[in-house]
Amino acid sequence: MAAKILPLVKFATKVTIAGGAIYVAYDSGLLGDGKEGSVTLGRAKAAIPPAVEEWVKYFGFELPATPKIEFSPLDAWNSGVQKSIHALSVAPSTVSDYTKQGLKYVKDLTK
Repeated sequence: MAAKILPLVKFATKVTIAGGAIYVAYDSGLLGDGKEGSVTLGRAKAAIPPAVEEWVKYFGFELPATPKIEFSPLDAWNSGVQKSIHALSVAPSTVSDYTKQGLKYVKDLTK
């Protein structure tokens, strides 16, 4: 009986953790637009260092200094969308070119 229930419990635990992570990401604004993501990133930058310092004091070990990284989710989102749309727009001609190259290769092999 336990052998049948254990996989179900494991699956339910994984679904609960994944659902909780998605809920937290949505509730904090990570799944919104770029401006909302920038605000959330700013809040995270303000909240994470004190939490890390507290854990370092608790466990008693030293961490290296974190590098300063300037990252704009708004710019990253826009460039990602632009690259995706560009890839979709050139896909038909790219597939056509690859098909022609493949046919030429097969013809050359059959000679």
